[in-house]
Amino acid sequence: MSKDIELHIGGSFDNVAKRVADAWHRAERGEAVSEDHLTFVTWDAFSSAMTGKRLELLRYLHEHPQVSVAALARALGRDYRRVHEDVEILGRAGLIEQDETGLHAGYDEIRTVISF
Repeated sequence: MSKDIELHIGGSFDNVAKRVADAWHRAERGEAVSEDHLTFVTWDAFSSAMTGKRLELLRYLHEHPQVSVAALARALGRDYRRVHEDVEILGRAGLIEQDETGLHAGYDEIRTVISF
């Protein structure tokens, strides 16, 4: 299943609360609500998680799901240890899913919102 995610950088707890309340009210009105949001508190937190190599890995994994980290490292021509670290970080951030069939990046689009 493909889906989109909205990635937020910065903002406040009030911003998150407003997004939740808005989704709640739409659901109460009977609208179908299915949204994925990911928030990084600061730009530094985001940039430490999303490097150029990790974005490359996400793009590859989106098009070519892999059965394992080792298979992904081989496909990318990268060191296993580095790819494993990248998968761990992106997985904790919610950008990579791992299940019994392997590794997936199921988002068709990641929209980024930067709050000032």
